Amino acid sequence: MDKIIVTVMLVIGGILASFALFNNVYPAVQRSGAAISTASDAINAQIVSDIKIIQVNDNQATVDAWVKNTGTAEIDSAKDCDVFLGTEGDFSMIPYGTTDSSLPYWNYQIEGTDSQWMPSDTNDIIIHLASSLLPNIYSLKIVTPNGISDETLFGVS
Repeated sequence: MDKIIVTVMLVIGGILASFALFNNVYPAVQRSGAAISTASDAINAQIVSDIKIIQVNDNQATVDAWVKNTGTAEIDSAKDCDVFLGTEGDFSMIPYGTTDSSLPYWNYQIEGTDSQWMPSDTNDIIIHLASSLLPNIYSLKIVTPNGISDETLFGVS
C-alpha cells in the first residue's frame, strides 16, 4: 500500500512540475518567436528599400536634392529621414521643419500626385540655410527611417 501512495504522489508531483515548467518556458519561447519575427520584418524592409540621390543644386539660401526611391517598398514617414550636410570633417544634421522653424531646416515635396514616397517616386528635399554656402566641396547624406542611406559630393563655386 505504501508503494502505491508513493507512486501516486510521485506521479502527481511530476505532473505539477511539468505544468510549472511549461508555464515558465512557454511565454519565453513565445516572446523569442515574436522578437525573431520583428527582426525578420525589419531586415526584409531593409532588403526591399533603397534610395539614390540623383541631383543636388545649390541655390544660394537653399540646397535642392532630388532623391529617388529605387527600392520596391514604400518609404514610411519621409519627414523622419535624417539629412546631413557639410564639408569633410564638419557635418551637421539638419532638422526637419516648416516655414515657422528656425534656420537651417529641411522639408520635402514628393514629385507627382502621391503624398507617400512610393517606389520609383522622386522626392525633392529642400534644405533652407541660414546663409549661403561658401565655395567648397560639400557632402550630402540622407538616411531613411529604416537605415537605408545614400551620400553624394557636390561643389559650390
